[in-house]
Amino acid sequence: MKKGLLIVAAMLMLAGAAQAGEIKLHVWPCAFIAQDFMSIPVTMDIGYWIRVKNQQNYKIKMAQIDIHTYDGCVTIPVECNFNATLSASISAYTVNGNAGGFFSCTINPANVTPGTTNVQVCAHLVNANLGAFPGGSKDVQVATVYIKVVPTV
Repeated sequence: MKKGLLIVAAMLMLAGAAQAGEIKLHVWPCAFIAQDFMSIPVTMDIGYWIRVKNQQNYKIKMAQIDIHTYDGCVTIPVECNFNATLSASISAYTVNGNAGGFFSCTINPANVTPGTTNVQVCAHLVNANLGAFPGGSKDVQVATVYIKVVPTV
């Protein structure tokens, strides 16, 4: 009796599915085998990502190119999954004194595409006044370059 009720309940459920127009009871195989009757797309939002591997290993070493004028550059590989525009700004470092003068920086190329792009970041110092630093000092930090990124639409 219980088996009979179970079969009747299964038949009623299948009849309800048949009304939806997907699986017809009269074409079901003899054995109850799972049948494909619907697919559901799976979607997700992909976020933006950008990276420079080993960021702490990159430094700009400035060298004198003229009296009171210094320049230095570093090339970094920028990897991203979107079109981006990079920009750079520079701030004088004042913990151990100030190198005086006027700092500026450049970034080339400023526009990067998905994948890896080698980007050159340069720092410039004109009218430098290094009187606050002892002669012969090595690897004195005089400024910090900040890189910003924004998606390009």
